[in-house]
Amino acid sequence: MKKVVLIIGILFFAVDSQARMTAETIVKKAFDYWRGEASESTITMTIHRPDWERVVTIKAWTRGESDSLFVITNPAKDRGNGTLKVGKGMWMYNPKVNRVIKLPPSMMSQGWHGSDFSNNDLAKTDSLIKDYIHTLEDTKIDQGKKVYSIKSIPKPEAPVIWGMIKLTIREDNILLSEVFFDEDLQAVKRMTAWDIQMTGDKLFPLKWKMQKSDAIDEYTRFVYEKISFKKNLSKRIFTRTYLKNPGL
Repeated sequence: MKKVVLIIGILFFAVDSQARMTAETIVKKAFDYWRGEASESTITMTIHRPDWERVVTIKAWTRGESDSLFVITNPAKDRGNGTLKVGKGMWMYNPKVNRVIKLPPSMMSQGWHGSDFSNNDLAKTDSLIKDYIHTLEDTKIDQGKKVYSIKSIPKPEAPVIWGMIKLTIREDNILLSEVFFDEDLQAVKRMTAWDIQMTGDKLFPLKWKMQKSDAIDEYTRFVYEKISFKKNLSKRIFTRTYLKNPGL
């Protein structure tokens, strides 16, 4: 009897371990696919509220798993405002005061220029890979493709604010949605992606929306007007000097 229980326990552990490995692989592949080796893009960001709407144009560059630069190009009054992320460091530049300010880790979760996307959402850093344990909860077929539902729980002592993240990822590495939960496991906000088109040699969702769970008519929408995935970008782009003067 003890041998049977032991065998069942070993099999259960093996299956659970395999499922976790599969979920980790799916998330890592989706993250790498989204980021690419490097990218350059032009984005229209619309911040929508019940009684007003604000539209800005952003020039963005990413490199590897953690480096990114986002600079506003329009409207004129916001032109030049930017955020640089290199490794674990993040800096913000405001041309009106001509100062580069280093942001503390606590500000990574704050909304970027009043939007529903946080600094961390925008940079899409590797925290999702390094700070969470991923479990495959469900697999279904949608329009002929497998779609995975994955639950991500923070590792003990991980420096994150979310108590849980739920991801929906298509088998071709397209991230379709993310739902963010607080420490009480109550849904706080949801990001969805759609309008999947070929961009160069790969498929990519050109439209993204972040919306708070308790907000009916409040959201921020990203539309990628242009995006180009590259093998590499110049190191000088991801510097505080370039943050102040990106040659727009």
